[in-house]
This record gives sequence, structure tokens and C-alpha cells, in this order.
Amino acid sequence: MWQAKIFTLYPEVFPGPLGKGLYGKALKKKLWDLKVVNIRDSAKDKHKTVDDTPFGGGSGMLIKADVLAKSLDQNKNENERIFYLSPKGKKFDHKLAYELSQERSISLICGHFEGVDERILLTRNIEEISIGDFILSGGETASFVVLDSILRLLPGVLGNEQSKKDESFINGLLEYPQYTKPQIWEEKSVPEVLLSGDHRKIKDWRLSQSEAITRVRRPDLWEKYKKN
Repeated sequence: MWQAKIFTLYPEVFPGPLGKGLYGKALKKKLWDLKVVNIRDSAKDKHKTVDDTPFGGGSGMLIKADVLAKSLDQNKNENERIFYLSPKGKKFDHKLAYELSQERSISLICGHFEGVDERILLTRNIEEISIGDFILSGGETASFVVLDSILRLLPGVLGNEQSKKDESFINGLLEYPQYTKPQIWEEKSVPEVLLSGDHRKIKDWRLSQSEAITRVRRPDLWEKYKKN
């Protein structure tokens, strides 16, 4: 059973959307497991202090290394990969999502304030990942994005396993346009090739559409696709 472990100051946020729909059903069926750890439980003083001002001055507060280290050391699994959700981390993408879906478990640290003491990242071999070039008020929102992209890759979680093979980024391209009934809607018809029954032509049309969309909307992906 694949496990996600969340280190957070707001445990009441979870499982949130991950407890609904297909993911919620998979959680009940024990196709995956979620463990939520309250970082504040590892604070030493009576006020449960988890943050302090940065040395050298500056705005905001930092999560203390000693508190977070205690929380991690008491709850991590052996050889488990630990990730800190950070805007200065490496970009999270489908390739990494698939890689992490092959692990037995991962830990995600949800930061707050101005971040964490740098020493915790070095001493606990923590990897930093980012879901995009923007700032969030906390890592909880980002953790939902990361877990959503991983959970759908786990065996048995999605109802249609084939759908995972036809999505954007699988072959380095954005997904082709798709249509359903009615055949004609507001005077717009479904492309004739999709009604032909010729699976070879449909496959070729979908590939050409994916290539055209990717070339215009994501030239960075298009360049990688051409090289590969």
C-alpha cells in the first residue's frame, strides 16, 4: 500500500479533496494511505512554539530546525524520500509524479511563514520541489496538487486505466481535443474523422492535433518533443 505522510501546522485541512470521489474510495479500500503529522506536537515549550525570527534580520518567521527535525525523526520511514514544498525547489512534473508513484511512501513538508531553517534541509537530506513560479500562503495547497498527480497513477485508483495512457505529457505532447454527444451543438459539429470508425485515421488525427496545440501553446515542450 502506497503511503503519503504530511507534515503540517494545520492537520485539520486533510484529507480535504483527497477524501472525496475516486481518491476517497481508494483510501477506504486501502489502495493508499494518508498519515498526517502535526509539527506543533514536537514543540518543546508550553506555548508550542514552532517558529522564530531569522538571524541577520528580515521580515517574517522561520520554522525552527529542532522542532521540525524532531517531528521528522519520530515519524519517517527508513529510506523514505522527504520533500519540502518550496518556490525555490525543482519543478514538479509528470515524470517525477510517476517516479514517486513507484515508491512505497513519501513525506511532504508543508511550510509556512518565510520558510524553514536551511539546516533541516541539509541534515535530513530533504529535496525541495515547486509546483510553479508563484507564491502560496502555505504548502498544504501545493501538497494536494502533488498527491493528486501521484494518486491517479496508482494501480486500481482510476476506474479507466487506459485514460492514463492518453493524457497530456505522457508522450511529451499536450492532449488532443475531445468531443461527446450531441453530435451537433450550437451549429458546431464533431470532426468527421471521429465518426469514420477508421481507428488508424483517428489516431493520426489526434497525433496531428496534439502536435499543433503543443507547438503553439508550449514551444518548450515542442522543442523537447522534436529532439526525442
